[in-house]
Amino acid sequence: MRVALLAPLFESVPPRLYGGTERVVDQLCRGLKDAGHEVTLFASGDSTVDVPTIRVIDQALRLRNPPPNDPNICHFQMLADVLRHAKEFDVIHNHHDYYMLPLSELTEVPVLTTVHGRLDLPEVGPVYRAFPHSSFVSISDSQRSPLPDLNWVRTIYHGLQLQNFSYHPDHGQYLAFLGRISREKHPEWAIRIAKEAGVSLKIAAKIEGRASQDYFDEILAPEIDGNFIQYVGEIHEEQKSDFLGNARALLFPIDWPEPFGLVMIEALACGTPVLARPCGSVPEILADGITGFLSNDLSELASRVHDIPSISRKRCREWAEQRFSVDRMTEEYIHVYRYLTGLSRRPPSKIERRRTGTRHHRRNLLHPFRRAAHGNS
Repeated sequence: MRVALLAPLFESVPPRLYGGTERVVDQLCRGLKDAGHEVTLFASGDSTVDVPTIRVIDQALRLRNPPPNDPNICHFQMLADVLRHAKEFDVIHNHHDYYMLPLSELTEVPVLTTVHGRLDLPEVGPVYRAFPHSSFVSISDSQRSPLPDLNWVRTIYHGLQLQNFSYHPDHGQYLAFLGRISREKHPEWAIRIAKEAGVSLKIAAKIEGRASQDYFDEILAPEIDGNFIQYVGEIHEEQKSDFLGNARALLFPIDWPEPFGLVMIEALACGTPVLARPCGSVPEILADGITGFLSNDLSELASRVHDIPSISRKRCREWAEQRFSVDRMTEEYIHVYRYLTGLSRRPPSKIERRRTGTRHHRRNLLHPFRRAAHGNS
């Protein structure tokens, strides 16, 4: 099968530093290629994944100095590039948000959009509903709730090449916060949990934009002493295993409808339990008392820090392997591709919805993947 993958232009594929969507696109590129499919990536020119790449712009938008005067020009360039090559593909898989939604009206090639962001903002709904013939994949069931009437094909959880994350069998001495500095991620709540628990905290996170910098300077900087509370900055991909694996637990005290939360499965892959507030996708990704502890109460999470030794780090690793591998994610997307390419130009408004993980689903799903793996795509 000939698949076009459309990546955001904000980061390269794979990203040099922070970039959850771009990492998922990178993993899917590799998974589809290993399964015997022809993959073409539309992305920034500094992308390095080993598949044919149509380089829409020379450098990821985040790294440009000075930044572009109007980044929307770059997104329209991608739209034009994809349309120019559309007939070369059996399916077009969009990871570049609403920017590429017009493709579903402009080409006869099936277009699938994986939605990576939040859908609860008031201005988002009218944009997505303007394309009733588009087919969508959600990355958690909870992500769909603000717009349940969209043409959802299925929920497909993210997957990672878990062999890239080394398993650490021993509980570490510090707590970890990994991600980006923003109010909805609440790193200041992570600081509060650490202080109440009496366990040191290391914060590895990017600061992007003036609002994030102001928030850091006003709220976080006064709490960071470089000893008990440390800010280590944004870390590279190869640094994550040690940072997460040597931690006692990952703190994920969010207060927003998290669509997925890739850092949670990165921690589990290292054997590190997660302490989290059960917002958005969190209850779908984690299991209270098995992969860590969930609570809306920060003081309860602080008290649970001392219960972390009761969580099996081996079980955390197994949880990630069983549910969040690249192979599983790739299998499920192949299933969707085959479903869509068997439809007419305009797919029906309601198409097959199956939750992941059932035995019936797995049995049907593995058949096309095994065929593709043997070159019978």
